[in-house]
Amino acid sequence: MKAKNPKSHSGSKKPARKAKSAGNPTVVFPEKGKVVLEDRQPPVPGIGELLIQTERTLISTGTELTMMTGDFPPGSFWDNYTRYPVLPGYCNIGTVIGLGKDVDKKWLGQRVGSWGGHARQVVVPAAECRPVLHDIPSEQAAFFTLGEIVMHGVRRSGIRWGESAVVNGLGLIGQLAVQFCHIAGARPVFGVDISPNRLGYLPEFPSIVPVNPVTTSIVEKVHRLTRERKADVVFETTGNPDLIPKQFEVLRDQGRYVVLSSPRGKTSFDFHDLCCAPSYTIIGSHNYSHPKYATPDNPWTLLRDGELFFDYLAEGALQIERLISHRSSYTEACALYEALVRDRSTAMGVILDWTA
Repeated sequence: MKAKNPKSHSGSKKPARKAKSAGNPTVVFPEKGKVVLEDRQPPVPGIGELLIQTERTLISTGTELTMMTGDFPPGSFWDNYTRYPVLPGYCNIGTVIGLGKDVDKKWLGQRVGSWGGHARQVVVPAAECRPVLHDIPSEQAAFFTLGEIVMHGVRRSGIRWGESAVVNGLGLIGQLAVQFCHIAGARPVFGVDISPNRLGYLPEFPSIVPVNPVTTSIVEKVHRLTRERKADVVFETTGNPDLIPKQFEVLRDQGRYVVLSSPRGKTSFDFHDLCCAPSYTIIGSHNYSHPKYATPDNPWTLLRDGELFFDYLAEGALQIERLISHRSSYTEACALYEALVRDRSTAMGVILDWTA
């Protein structure tokens, strides 16, 4: 909290001193619906941990705003998971400036991606950090966590070269799902959203098809552009449980439906019509279901996906720059969160700069 400006004094009275800064500004949700920037003591790395000086963090406007507002049903995953005060953030790029006990000195000075929160300095286990070995912008590298989430979901979908995909919802997860499906060889890839602004963030490739269901029939569009075969894979990234049943309308018989979002509530679902009769495969995907250890059968751990994400960025295979809608100093974080809660319709990638 800032000290108030001292009033002018006369005589021998000395002006009031300003409170000393602890040196580690940190974004905190102290209670439901509230955000503050607390000046905390710098953290000290313990055994196996790294002290990281943050350069950039990415705000996850889905997860973080859900936790800030408390907009989730009682007894749900989110209700059981969220405990205030919350230290939000899990997309952090920074430089290692300190080492805990039993940490290899090679880490010192290394730029890393971590699940550290929105703070000037964070402490993270070395085993969970991803070295950034390429000369890529930190603000783009900060998307790595969302990239890992999506890469895992696209792999679980079993999508193959030449198959068609429909991605419902074009927030950051949906935008990345479109790009990774395209990289995996899907043709065409349909990006579906009711927001013209979000549709405008899609890469401009002939095989990536933006669809606004308010003005265009998604069923007719998919039917026509897949030569009447319909979609092989459909992804749900909206988080709206009420939209899920209708999303099956574009899926071919024996197609795959992937829940890549975290739906906020229950869905009324007819398992005969939407699973049994057409023989759909319904696939859940969560970041925590990455394999803990690499095996010959499945080597794609979180760290391996993070490594590949940075490789894709370095070679220009991903268009991340176009997904950044806001760049702000960490000092404006509270106002930014409050504005996003009121209206996030124009927001996509929201970056906080911690170097100022």
